[in-house]
Parts: sequence; C-alpha cells; structure tokens
Amino acid sequence: MPMYIGGQEVRTGKTVDLRPPHERKHKLGHFHMGDAAHVTAAIDAALKAREDWANMPWEHRAGIFLKAADLMATKYRYHMNGTTMLGQSKNAYQAEIDSACEIIDFLRFNVHYLTEIYRQQPISSPGVHNRLEYRPLEGFVLAVTPFNFTAIAGNLPASAAMCGNVVVWKPANTQVYSANMIMKIFIEAGLPAGVINLVYTDGPTVGDVCFAHPDFAGIHFTGSTGVFQTMWKTIGNNIHKYKTYPRIVGETGGKDFVLAHKSADVDVVATALARGAFEYRGQKCSAASRAYLPSNIAEAVKTKLVADLKSMKKGTTEDFSNFVNAVIDERSFDKIAQYIDNAKKDPKAKIIAGGNYDKTEGFFIEPTVIETTDPKYVTMCEEIFGPVLTIYVYDAEQFDEILKVVDSTSEYALTGSILAQDRYAVELATRKLVNAAGNFYINDKPTGAVVGQQPFGGARASGTNDKAGSALNLYRWLSARTVKETLVPPTDYRYPFLNEA
Repeated sequence: MPMYIGGQEVRTGKTVDLRPPHERKHKLGHFHMGDAAHVTAAIDAALKAREDWANMPWEHRAGIFLKAADLMATKYRYHMNGTTMLGQSKNAYQAEIDSACEIIDFLRFNVHYLTEIYRQQPISSPGVHNRLEYRPLEGFVLAVTPFNFTAIAGNLPASAAMCGNVVVWKPANTQVYSANMIMKIFIEAGLPAGVINLVYTDGPTVGDVCFAHPDFAGIHFTGSTGVFQTMWKTIGNNIHKYKTYPRIVGETGGKDFVLAHKSADVDVVATALARGAFEYRGQKCSAASRAYLPSNIAEAVKTKLVADLKSMKKGTTEDFSNFVNAVIDERSFDKIAQYIDNAKKDPKAKIIAGGNYDKTEGFFIEPTVIETTDPKYVTMCEEIFGPVLTIYVYDAEQFDEILKVVDSTSEYALTGSILAQDRYAVELATRKLVNAAGNFYINDKPTGAVVGQQPFGGARASGTNDKAGSALNLYRWLSARTVKETLVPPTDYRYPFLNEA
C-alpha cells in the first residue's frame, strides 16, 4: 500500500508488515513508510491544490463525497468491512456499524449540515444587501486519526475537505489497511489530486513538520489525551509563526461510567455492562470501564454478567460466532495485561471474571471484570483501552454520595450512563453529572452514538467537544466573511440633524 501525495502513489521501499491482530502469523501485505520529506511534499501538494478546491462550487464538492458514500454503500461495502475486520480485528457486526454505516452517514449527513450552514444568512435592512461567505481556512488542515474506528479515520479528513480545505492525513499504522481503502474510494469518486494527502509516518515526524509550517491552519485529531496536550503546547509555542490562529479540534480519552440506581433492572444493567465494556474489546473511546452497582442488586448483576461473559466465544473475525476478537497490537496487549496482573496481587481488588490472556496466535485477552473496595482504585481512574471493567459496590441508600464520587473520580468526561426506573433518580443524576459526560445515556450502555442522532464528543480531558456528526464540528472548518453591499451609497457627508446657519 502506497502513500498518496498530490494524486500520486508514493512507494519508499521502507515497508511495514500488516498482520491481523487475531492471526499474527498471517501477512496481509505491507505499506510504505514515509519520512519528513514526504510530509513536506504532502503540504506542498495540498497548498498547490488549495485555490482550485476552495473555488469549486459547493455543489460539486458535495457531489464527490456523496458519490464516495454510495460507492461505500454498494460496490465497496464488503471491501470496507473486510479491511476493517482483518486489519483492526472487528467482528462482522462491529465492522458493519463502523466501516459501512457510520462512515456513509458521516459523508451524507455532513453534506446535509453544510447545506444548512450555507443557507444561514444575515438580514438586510433597506438599501443594503448583506451576506455571509463561508470560506475554508487559510492554509492546510492536519488530520490525525485512530485505529479503533474506520469511520473516524475517514471523517476527520473528509469533513475538513468538504468545507473547502486541503488536508494532510496521517492514520494510525494499525489502521492503514482500511485507510488505504478509503483513499482509493475518494479518488474513484473524483477527489482532485492534492486535496487529501495520505502519509504514513510516525506521530512526532508529522507534528514536527506541520506544526512548524506557517500555513498550518488546524488539526482534526482523535487519539490519546497526552498526545493531544503535547500538540496543543507545541502549537501554542509556535503561534507567532502562523498566518492565522489554528483551529484545534480533538477527541481524546475516556474513563466512561455506568451508574446503576437501586431501582434498576438487573438484566438491563448486566447487558449494558457486557455490551458497553466488551464490544470491540473495550477499544472504543466510549467503552464502559467503571461501574457503580447498588448493594441491593449488585450480586444479581454480577452473577448474570459473569455468566454472560462465559458464553462469549473467542477467535478470528472470519468466524461470525465469535464475540471476542483480539486487541489491536502487542503494545496494547502488554499494557492491559499489566493492569490485570497488578489487580491479581492487590488486596483492594479481586478478579471475578476473566483475567487470562495469550498472545501465541493473536493478541487475545479475556473479558475481565475487577471488583474493588476502593472507588479510587487505579482501574477506576486510569484509561485502559481494553476489555477490563472495574466494579465498585456502593450502599444502595447512598445515591447522592456516589454521584459525587462518579463526578470527581476521573479527569475525563466523554460518556456515561444512568440505569434506573426511578425517574427522580434519573433527573438527579442527569443534573448532578452535567459536566461528567459529553454523551449521557439513560437506561442504555454508554456506547453506540449514531451520526445525526447523538452528536459525539466530550469535555474535560476528553477533548474539545466539537461534536462529530453535527453542524457544530463543520463550523470549525469554516471561516466566515461578512459582505455588506450598499445599494445606493450616500453622496454627502452631512446628516439631516445638521442645521445649516
């Protein structure tokens, strides 16, 4: 798989193997790794394409991405899903809702939202015609995308490009297989050369080049909080170099909660935890990773949850009966395994389900549930990004107090849910946890946001909350110009109130 710079396929000969996380011995192919010179070439290609792309009528830009959406929905649907299943170890269902449904929705809904934005115009008083022009940013946008959602990887460069911007796109190395597929579809849909340039480099390399460039105009990012904060600091230090103040848009980590009230239904709670914590091995930014169970139903919930986990089959994505597949790579595997090993030795924690792992054939970790006696135990606070859920049992009559604990435990504020049949409890939790989650769910798991229905994003350390899947995100890639035209201009400076002697 080559890089794509200025419409050209670029092969460096410095190749990196692509292997399914669930089948380490099998080689899917390889991609060509780039360096700083390729990032510079991508910026140059983007800036060269900028004027023609910005001047292209909106209807024609929209047509390209609508065609890409239709290609993904028909001709390439199975290619999108297949590359995601093999490259990112997603089962068929998780791939379909991501690399087919969600990316298609992003492209189509963003066309709809942009049409609405462009339609919004100021009023004009008598003798004056006012209008707003929605320009792209002056420069290029850097899109840095994650491994866990093919849809996010496609949307971050496409949403900025749809607004008339030119883009340098750096995907995660573990998502290159499906990223390459997306880029090929964009090209087939008619995307002009240089509008989106796909490069494969390490993060520091792309950052060093892009953040030092005077034409850097914005970053669209999904990834870790630490990386995003470092990027922000670098951009701040370089602010004097830029032609314009860059737009910084990022969705980062999460330590997402499920809070059950004493009135909650046991089956609902157990199902929300099983799905919310362990679909795609907890590698969703929104995955449930800390749960608070009231003492009156805790044992029943744990019993059902443990039984559900025992019934989950593990293996490759080609076998559609497997619920559990592999985590993304060895680095992630080792990090998650360390949390599990530490919990096995800690008197404050006990493993009530799972706890085993094996990377002989693939990076497989059992869905693991830790129960802790400490609401501030490390796995209740730190993002793990894997199939590990930590449960804390609280006194069922201390709901007000546990709300304070939920709100103050984590630096993140991405997603969370309240499970209760008592509407007063639902209302209280919704109000008290107003800043604890950008996406808040009532009687549901904290995952599964749908484009156009639940715009996605969080605050605090979870990002800038610019809500992908809504018009709010697209406003960040537009720069408005107000144009006032006076139809009959005055010809004398004197106002009527001036009385001549």
